[in-house]
Amino acid sequence: MTIEFWYLIGAALVFWMQAGFAMCETGFTRAKNAGNIIMKNLMDFCIGTVVFSLLGYTLMMGEDTLFGLIGMPNLDLFSSFRAFIASPGDGGFTGASTFVFNLVFCATTATIVSGSMAERTKFSSYCLYSAIISLIVYPIEAHWIWGGGWLSRLGFHDYAGSCAIHMVGGIAALVGATILGPRIGKYVRDKDGRVVKVNAIPGHNIPIAALGVFILWLGWYGFNGAAATTPTELASIFLTTTIAPSVATCATMIFTWVRNGKPDVSMCLNGSLAGLVAVTAGCDAYDAVGSAVVGLVAGLLVVVFVETLDLKLHIDDPVGAVGVHMANGVWGTLAVGLLSNPDAPAGLRGLFYTGDFRQLGLQALAVLSVGAFAAVTMIGAFQLIKHTIGLRASAEDEMEGLDRSEHGLPSAYADFAPAVNRYNNFASAPVAAVHGAIPPVVAVTGTTPPAEAVPVQRVPSFETDGHRFTKVEIVCKEDRLYSLKDAMNQLGITGMTVSHVMGYGMQKGKPEYYRGVAVETELLPKVQVDIVVSAIPVRDVIETAKRVLYTGHIGDGKIFVYDVENIVKVRTGEEGFAALQDVE
Repeated sequence: MTIEFWYLIGAALVFWMQAGFAMCETGFTRAKNAGNIIMKNLMDFCIGTVVFSLLGYTLMMGEDTLFGLIGMPNLDLFSSFRAFIASPGDGGFTGASTFVFNLVFCATTATIVSGSMAERTKFSSYCLYSAIISLIVYPIEAHWIWGGGWLSRLGFHDYAGSCAIHMVGGIAALVGATILGPRIGKYVRDKDGRVVKVNAIPGHNIPIAALGVFILWLGWYGFNGAAATTPTELASIFLTTTIAPSVATCATMIFTWVRNGKPDVSMCLNGSLAGLVAVTAGCDAYDAVGSAVVGLVAGLLVVVFVETLDLKLHIDDPVGAVGVHMANGVWGTLAVGLLSNPDAPAGLRGLFYTGDFRQLGLQALAVLSVGAFAAVTMIGAFQLIKHTIGLRASAEDEMEGLDRSEHGLPSAYADFAPAVNRYNNFASAPVAAVHGAIPPVVAVTGTTPPAEAVPVQRVPSFETDGHRFTKVEIVCKEDRLYSLKDAMNQLGITGMTVSHVMGYGMQKGKPEYYRGVAVETELLPKVQVDIVVSAIPVRDVIETAKRVLYTGHIGDGKIFVYDVENIVKVRTGEEGFAALQDVE
């Protein structure tokens, strides 16, 4: 009872990984497709549950037939429910527990494909190929490995799914992304069709992607550990499941730091997942050293594979699903034959520990056979969909965003507006005087001269009716708005117009990289403050703004000074100097 209770808790943790996949994929893609991605990750589990219940489960776990190729289909779940839920299942657990456990694993295989085909796949087509994976592809190959099929009889070892789940999902992701083609604007081609330039398309929310990775890492303790039957085995699995992704992430960080000059955040998140994928097959078969080696290779392999796929093969995979799951699913499966320690709970004989090649040969056989089956079935499935209902969304829908075109959702962030945080570390500092004597409100940490950090641009001035009207336009970082407003209030300016804008600027000779691709344009949120003055000296406004905004870094802000011909107050009809009297 206690063991079965943990088995079901582990299944719940694996289900929770759906949230991790949803957050990770959403963060790595653009905001205009966020709702579509959430919908896909919801529906692949729900559709998978329906088709796995109808046929997939018995193809996987039914009585072995056809020389260990498939299980015998039946409807015991519906026709003999009492007997089904109490019947012996996998590992001595009840039939109901075994069903739920294998269902959540099946859903994981289907959701892997979503990431590589994100932002340009028709939702109806996604639902169809997700159903095919859960109905036929995963159940058949999983029967070979876990349902008493031919690979399990030979002694092949895949404890939690590097091969059965991740490699298969990764192969499907590669096939799908190849047949579907890249996102619009990802690759620039010449007149002969050759790719001459690769563009980076950064994800819109790295914090959400990071949250997804943390959720996945937590769920992976259930993914790898749920089938453990003793406390010692469970503790050993938790140990290897912690060491491998940690080492992989460190390896990815160092590798991208050395290559690009800075550690790549998104790639390090992929590195964590790569280590988890790679350790899954042998999580019960490694010692601490073995799991560290698995993680080290995984952390390097994911970077090389993601960049090769993008920069050399020109296959567009927005989230790195192929590099994470396929490449490291293969590596993790083969690593069991190399790094298994006979003293670990599984008791397998790895080549590097015993000199025995047998386990490595079995692992390679499984990679080839399962990989070929997955590739052939998914090529057929995707080509069938492509030539019937169509696989790819129209160019217009893709450019507009699938949230609107597929779901009638204007934006997944309909009520979102960039928040302006109030930072005023000197709110309690005394005000020495009104005009120009404002104490500094921010620490200067850079070395860029003020003239470069906050440049001022002017146009020729003139006067109207003896009064000179000047518009001062200030573009600055969002977090400086309230400090600027307070400083202007102290000058006697009580009226201003504030707009949210997007700004772009990059220093020459200092390229930034996103997943190994140079980033050319990065639009960042700014605020634009418009002030019109007459009685208050323009120089005081400029110097006060510069003092408040200046930190010594490029991008502190810009100030534009314009002449204004006239001002009209709509409410009272006042014009000129009189119209300004209640705002300065």
